Amino acid sequence: MGGLRPWARYGLLVVAQLLVLGLGAAVLQALEGPPALRVQAKLRAERATFQEEYGACLPPGALEELLSTVLAAQAHGVSSLGNGSEARNWDLPSALLFAASILTTTGYGHMAPLSAGGKAFCVIYAALGLPASLALMAALRHCLLPLLSRPGAWAANRWQLAPTTAALLQAAGLGLLVAGTFVLLPALVLWGVQGDCSLLEAIYFCFSSLSTIGLGDLLPAHGRSLHPVLYHLGQLALLGESSCQGAQGGGGRRSLDY
Repeated sequence: MGGLRPWARYGLLVVAQLLVLGLGAAVLQALEGPPALRVQAKLRAERATFQEEYGACLPPGALEELLSTVLAAQAHGVSSLGNGSEARNWDLPSALLFAASILTTTGYGHMAPLSAGGKAFCVIYAALGLPASLALMAALRHCLLPLLSRPGAWAANRWQLAPTTAALLQAAGLGLLVAGTFVLLPALVLWGVQGDCSLLEAIYFCFSSLSTIGLGDLLPAHGRSLHPVLYHLGQLALLGESSCQGAQGGGGRRSLDY
């Protein structure tokens, strides 16, 4: 692509991006379509059974109205399940998780402020907290980059590796370090403590958090003592290190972007 004109190169990149999007959508549709249809059929069957048993006691449309209210509350992180002795939806651990998701730009979407004051505070908090997080990343990169670059530099000098080979070796080492420290190890901890999720689900949660995708479909169980606030602090450190390598650029190094 080096010999192409800039507009042609950008056009090819756009086409490639569209192809990747289309391929991803086709694979997800093939994988997730049948399970979604099965869940939908199960819900319809359960609703029909409920209406057959208790429909005479309910006025028309009462069940749909109740479900709409519950779903609207669920979208803001308010659950009507359980009893009044359970922890509140906005207890301190849940609020810490929400604040950490803002500062790391993860944005799980499982909770949202209900009050106008809470929404205004989120705007101010994000406007001030995100630059502070970037400043923390800039400070951490000065500590992390020399430390993480030493093994690659030692291996390059020890075996007289070419710059490209040394960069690939360093990228592979950092990838294994990231996968082990920020994905596999936290996933094992979550898997052992939560008890209600599989190892694959724990790895899926750690990866979606680390990549700041934050789908929000999996979260630590409400009311348990484990909340991934400390995990997000480690995520800030990792993002600071990766942004530092991206800013450094040349010198035969390849950056890992997350």
